[in-house]
Amino acid sequence: MKKINLVICLFVSFFTAHAFGQTTITAKDAAKHINEQVVLCDEIYGGIYLEQADITLLNVGGAHPNELMTVVIKGDDRKKFKTPPEEAFKEKKVCITGQLVDYKGKPEIIVTDPEQIKVQQ
Repeated sequence: MKKINLVICLFVSFFTAHAFGQTTITAKDAAKHINEQVVLCDEIYGGIYLEQADITLLNVGGAHPNELMTVVIKGDDRKKFKTPPEEAFKEKKVCITGQLVDYKGKPEIIVTDPEQIKVQQ
């Protein structure tokens, strides 16, 4: 019985540590963390909804075309937000949780759930 409890305890500890073990970075360091799960905290300088493509782009760490990274919100995921993301987060400091990927030489995080973006107080 003690072995089973020990195994369960180790299993829970591993997954708890993994969930909370994400690296917290700023937009200027995003390119160094491609293909990593991160919490990126920085300012949203603006954004745009491209209606024909049904995609929202948020500029992080600088105004377009000098943004340091981009948050991408696609089609049906945009509908999950109460306020259009390009309005809700403009000029706000936020923390974005997700996997950093490279898109044509620039880092981006694809957001699929509003819970991935938290406004900092």
